[in-house]
Order: sequence, then C-alpha cells, then structure tokens
Amino acid sequence: MTDRENRRGGVPNRAELRQLRRLLAFIRPYRRHFVLAMIGVLVASGLGLVFPRVMGSLVDTAFQPGAGNDTARLDAIAILLLVIFLAQAAFNYLRIYFLAAMGEGIVADLRSHVYSHIMTLPVKFFDSRKTGEITSRLTSDVGVVQATVSTSLASAISQAITLIGGLVLMFVVSATLSAAVLSFLPITIVAAAVFGRKLRRISRDYQDKVAEANASAEEAITANRVVKWFTAERIEIRRYVGKVQESYRVALRRARLRALFSPFVQFVAFGTIALVMWIGGRQVLSGSLTAGELVTFLLYTFTVAGAIGAFTGLYGQLHEALGASQRIFELLNERSDIQDPASPVTVDGVEGRISLENVGFRYSDRDVEVLQSVTLQVAPGEVVALVGPSGAGKSTIVQLIPRFFDPTSGQILIDGVDLRDLRVRDLRSHMAAVPQETQLFSGTIMENLLLGKPDATPTEVRAAAVAANAHDFIESFPSGYETIVGERGVKLSGGQRQRVAIARALLNDPRILILDEATSSLDSESEATVQEALDRLMEGRTTLVIAHRLSTVRNADRLAVIDGGRIVQEGNHDELMVEGGLYSDLYHLQFRDGRGSPVM
Repeated sequence: MTDRENRRGGVPNRAELRQLRRLLAFIRPYRRHFVLAMIGVLVASGLGLVFPRVMGSLVDTAFQPGAGNDTARLDAIAILLLVIFLAQAAFNYLRIYFLAAMGEGIVADLRSHVYSHIMTLPVKFFDSRKTGEITSRLTSDVGVVQATVSTSLASAISQAITLIGGLVLMFVVSATLSAAVLSFLPITIVAAAVFGRKLRRISRDYQDKVAEANASAEEAITANRVVKWFTAERIEIRRYVGKVQESYRVALRRARLRALFSPFVQFVAFGTIALVMWIGGRQVLSGSLTAGELVTFLLYTFTVAGAIGAFTGLYGQLHEALGASQRIFELLNERSDIQDPASPVTVDGVEGRISLENVGFRYSDRDVEVLQSVTLQVAPGEVVALVGPSGAGKSTIVQLIPRFFDPTSGQILIDGVDLRDLRVRDLRSHMAAVPQETQLFSGTIMENLLLGKPDATPTEVRAAAVAANAHDFIESFPSGYETIVGERGVKLSGGQRQRVAIARALLNDPRILILDEATSSLDSESEATVQEALDRLMEGRTTLVIAHRLSTVRNADRLAVIDGGRIVQEGNHDELMVEGGLYSDLYHLQFRDGRGSPVM
C-alpha cells in the first residue's frame, strides 16, 4: 500500500511514522519514569480485568439456591473487591505521577531542543518568518505533542491490554455472545479511520490559524507605540479578532466532527449491549448460562467497549499530534547555509584587516544583484565610512562581514583568511556592532552588558560603562546596574540605550566594529555624549560606519561611495569634494538648507 493510499485511509504513512519515532526519542532520558509508569499501567489494567470475574462470582453466590444466611463467601468476595480496588488505586498513582513527571520533562526538553535549534538558524530564516508563528510552534504545537508522547502512549498500552484481555475473557465466558459483540467491531474501526483522517486535516488547519493569530498579536504588541501614534488600535483589533474568528470557525468544524462521531460510537456500543442482554437473557432462561456469567460478560463488554472508545479518542489525538509535530519538525529540519568548515583555521589574534575581493551578492528571494564586483581594503585600525543613496548596498556589506550571509561570488577575508575558513563563533567573537536602533533585552542593565562577555568582572563592567558615558546615569537609578530596562529597553531614553549598547561593545573588546549611524536618531545633547563614547570605542579598532548623515563621517580615514551595488568613489571627505561626482552631489543636497538632514 502506498503512502498516498495510507493517507486516504487515515493510516499514518511512513513519513508520519518517522515523526512518531522522533517524538518517542524524547522519552529516552526518562526511561526510569516510563518503566515505573508501565508497571502501574500493566498491574492496574490487569486488576481491572479481574473485577468482572469477581462480580460474576458475587452474583452467583448471592443467588445460589440454598445459600440461606451463610454470608461468609459474600464477605470474602467483598473483601477481595476492596483489596483489588486498593491495589488498583496504588498502581494508578504510579501511572499518573510518573507519566506526569515524564510528560513535563519531555515538553521542557522538546521546547528547549526546538529553541536551541532555532537559535542556530541563519538571519534569512528570521527575515522570512513571523515571530508569532515561531513562538506558536514552541507553545501550542509542543503542548499538543506532549499528550501523545506521554499520557496517550501509556493510555494506548493500557487500553490495548484491556481490549485484548477483555476479548479473550469474553470468549472464555461465552463464544456465542462474543461473536455477536465482534460483529459490530468493523463498523467502529471504519468510522474511526474516516474520523481520524478528517480530524488530522482540520487540526492542522486549526494550528495554522492559531499561529497566524499569534503572529498578528506579536507584531501589534511589539510595535504598540506605532499603533498608538496612528490610532490604529481598532485596525489591529479587527485584524487579530478576524484571525481568532477564523481559528474559531475551524474549531467549530472540529467540534462538529467530534459531536457526530461520539454519539455514533455510543449508539453502536449501547446497541451491542442491548443485543448481549437479549441473547444472554435467553441463555440464562434456558440454563446454558448463569446470571453471574451474564453479569461477567456484560462487564467485559463494557470494558472492551470503553477500550475501543478510548482508542478512537487516542486515534484522534494521534492525528492532532501528527499535524502539530509536522510543523515542529519543519523547524527542526531547517538547516543553516552558514556552516563551519570541516577543518577550520585557528586564529589566536586578529589585527582587523578586512578585504572584499570582487564580492557579488543577491538575496535568495530576489533576482536583483545587490552587490556587483565590490573590492574594498580596510587596514587594521582604519575607520571607513560607507555612504550612498538608500538601497545602494551599504547594509548588505556589513551583514556579509560577520557572515550573516555568504557572498554569491568573490570572497571576504579577515587578516588574509577567507571567512568561510573560520568558525562562525570565532569570527564573530572579534566583532561588535552598535546599530541605529539599539536592541536591548528586557532584563537588567547588567544582563545586557554581559551579553557578549558573561564572565566579565564588576570592575570591567564599570570601566566599560564609564568609557561609554553610561556609568553616571546608571548609578542615578535606585537599582543601579540591576535596573530593569523593559522590553527592547523601552524604559531608557534613546541616548541611554545607545550608551548601554556602546558599553556592551566595549566590554566585548572587539577588533572589528560596525556602526550603523548610531547617533542619527538622537537630539544634539545626547548625540554629543554618545559621539564622545563612540570615539573612545573606535580607538585602535577597525571600524566600518554606515553613514546616513554625512556630517558624522567627515573625519573618517576614508569614505567608500556606493551606488547600485558598486563602489563608485573612494577617498577622504576633502578629496571627494574636490573630485566631485556622487558624494559631492549628496553632500550639497543634504546641506543645502544648512541643517544637514539625512536624505539617505
């Protein structure tokens, strides 16, 4: 049977079975928990099968002719039942506790594994995915999977024992009644297959809709100030509510399917019991079956019916988990195209010489060459500013240097070594960046400063903060370096955020520094303070500056003018002004009103 036929029949195909095997692999660290839980499952299920037999004996004893006032056997059976129930409760405790412990451990490991893998993926992965979609995989999808790899697995084993044992004991009691019961079984199996196939498709659709809603909410919450500036609250509410309603409509389809299936199973089950009562009652009247045996058979019928009903529910959960796990494994199957070399070059110290040799680049989702034959040499300790109109390729160049992307042609070298011959971690350990829009985490100032050097001493942290003109304002806070900065550093001013970012870079002590016009969004007073800190940061370091305001790069050692993905001019400010061309045009255009407002 082909995978396609299996899928049509509701049976998991080979790919889905591989998914299940991958899920079950997360149980391995919790083998002890699993073994103890299985002992609880096996014994509790076995005791459950003893109960109907004891109840049958109880009925036969109670109705035995001439029993009179002799209640000793009844007392013994009642005590036996209590012992069975107590033992079953004890082993159910084992089952429930160790399964819960295992399940929580598995979901924690799975989330950690997925998150750890996500952090290794390249920048282009995050550029093409919504944050809310990714977090939805970590939360709702993993939660769906958890039930399958823990409680559902044990429940399936328990129900399998109950079903097989119940069927065997039913035949022991009465082969005729067993044949009557089993005649209804194919109907339930076919219905479960159809139900499972449809439920899997709807559940996957539901998870997708929830992820879309989460992504919409994540964007609006992250950009809440933009939403409020444009009084777009109603627009964002409508957008989110619309997506929630879409997921609700899918959830209603799922509920409708379950609502149709459950009554059908109940009808078949109770119909089967009615048939057993009718046939069994006639056998009791004819003397071929005792009342106790009929009660025993009925209880086994209930037990088997319950097991079949549980299996149909578990079957549905399996298909829900397959839909959710497919999304999780799509993330885990993502591979970074930025790979460490098999035999990396080891570099003890970096001087900071950067060489771009005939570098060309295009993004995988675009047909346009962003960079074309770019050649640029930056000497150790030199400050080079990249200038040019918007979209010229400045940001792309500085993203190639830390290997966020690899060039599609040519090569980039650090101290004469191709970047692709170095470990990514080693390469980036010699670099730091201060972007235009500073990214701070929602923890404390200290936690943000230690990001690049977790083992830094308090003295080193303080020295970096002093050099970045950040120490005084940090100490002015009641909590000092333990001050919570809020999400993205929202509790700090723009200048304060930039100085924290500069201190973070100073603490990392990079040989190569990338500045993305770190003062362009600040007022004059903050700009002067931050620029002073930047000057200290750039001392002795190879620095690439993306310049939007040409007034900030007049003192750079050299300027590289980029247009259309090519370097069209090189030189210092005075040389380029004398030479004329694009730089001179941009400079005069930017300063024609005397304010130096950026046009790039």
